[in-house]
Amino acid sequence: MDKVVKTDAEWRAQLGALAYKVTRKHGTERAWTHDDFPKAPGVFRCVCCGAELFDQATKFESGSGWPSFYEPKDEAAVDTSVDRSLFMTRTEVHCSRCEAHLGHVFPDGPDPTGLRYCINGVALDFEAKD
Repeated sequence: MDKVVKTDAEWRAQLGALAYKVTRKHGTERAWTHDDFPKAPGVFRCVCCGAELFDQATKFESGSGWPSFYEPKDEAAVDTSVDRSLFMTRTEVHCSRCEAHLGHVFPDGPDPTGLRYCINGVALDFEAKD
């Protein structure tokens, strides 16, 4: 997969203010902002570069207030790094293709992985299956 690299000005021009803050500046949207995601079959793509990140079939209701998935569509679609902000240590999730900040992954998810990818809804675009 080819990397997507843009200047800060290009990202600002492409994204809305909140999407820019979250994906390019490692922000977080308020909980319960995106509780209206479609339940139809489809794929969630990176709002910045369009990479396929998560399948609707792996989405679950975590009660956290953010869209949650138990695994990415493809392991290569996301990367992780250590996030030591806010006086805690978490595992940050970002898009492998454009390095957009997506959210965090926690070890308290359902089977079969036991993981909870807690993702900012503003970082995702949904594409329904035909």
